[in-house]
Amino acid sequence: MKTRIALAGLPLVLLLSACGGSDPFEEENGGGGGEGAGSGAIVVGSADFPESALLAEVYGRALAAEGFEVEYQLNIGSREVYYSQVESGRLSVFPEYNGGILAYLDDQAPVGTAEETNAAITEALPEGLEILESSEAENKDSVTVTPQTAEEYDLGSIADLAEVAGDLALGAPPEFETRPQGVPGLADTYGVEFGEFRALDPALIPQALTDGDVQAANLFTTDPQIAAQGFVVLEDPENLFGAQNITPLINSEQVDEDARGVLNAVSAALTTEELTALNERIIIDNEEAADVAQEWLEVQGLA
Repeated sequence: MKTRIALAGLPLVLLLSACGGSDPFEEENGGGGGEGAGSGAIVVGSADFPESALLAEVYGRALAAEGFEVEYQLNIGSREVYYSQVESGRLSVFPEYNGGILAYLDDQAPVGTAEETNAAITEALPEGLEILESSEAENKDSVTVTPQTAEEYDLGSIADLAEVAGDLALGAPPEFETRPQGVPGLADTYGVEFGEFRALDPALIPQALTDGDVQAANLFTTDPQIAAQGFVVLEDPENLFGAQNITPLINSEQVDEDARGVLNAVSAALTTEELTALNERIIIDNEEAADVAQEWLEVQGLA
């Protein structure tokens, strides 16, 4: 098959123009059918944060190396926006987090192991959607503070925030305010209610924490800024955030058995440590996600 890679670094609107595709949100606004962006193409999507775009490049380029026609729709937005696009067929593959997708599908689902989580997802997904094999690589939500805040309030776990959170501001992506594993979960599980919630772009959260604009932050545990800034990730003894293994979500009709094998091979090769290192190259060293993904695949013998 002819390999065609869309311009991954472009914003979504420009990308669609360059590909000659239709607006991925057209269906939601009354547009036509649910086919992908190109005839026969596997369309790989990402959410609007660096790791998600990196993972889309990793999975997409592995497919392209095996001769599949690949297109990208990157930086789409949150799960509340992109899930319907996988369901409609406008996206074929989406690198997901198993605990996150389960909470989206069933906000009453109990947390559990990766295996328990994946079994629950399989039961909850509508016909036409599937998850593939989960990676060992895991990126969990966290509540993170500076060393100074941890020392001042004697914080070691999220539970320690219960008595002091009312005096603190929490910085997080907007969707964290309403997600079951976000602000509501902190209140229900730990009795933690912050005095202020500040909705921030994920890329701005570490700086806001450093500057003291917020005193606690929802950071992903593979964010290299945690180690670089010496931030303290508070323990989650009640396992509020559950399993969060990298797990491709696919539109069943658009991903055949050969493509599934390629995607599963990528998942099998990826570890949390490697994912954190790849994130560091993108977020701190400002390397291009496409280049980092391609190099990692070549080292792994997957491209």
